Amino acid sequence: MTEITSKELQLISDALTAEGLLCKKARAYSKTLTDVDLASTFTKIADEHEQRFNALLSMIGG
Repeated sequence: MTEITSKELQLISDALTAEGLLCKKARAYSKTLTDVDLASTFTKIADEHEQRFNALLSMIGG
């Protein structure tokens, strides 16, 4: 595997922060919405952000 540079590590770290925040917000919205279809959509959005978060995390060996 190719070694990650410090610049790449910083970019991945920033992306992890963003994806984590987006996942948390989407989950919070999905739990507070009364419209079932909209809540389901936000749950799917949160799941997608969680998948990206985990993919990024695996890039740095987490």
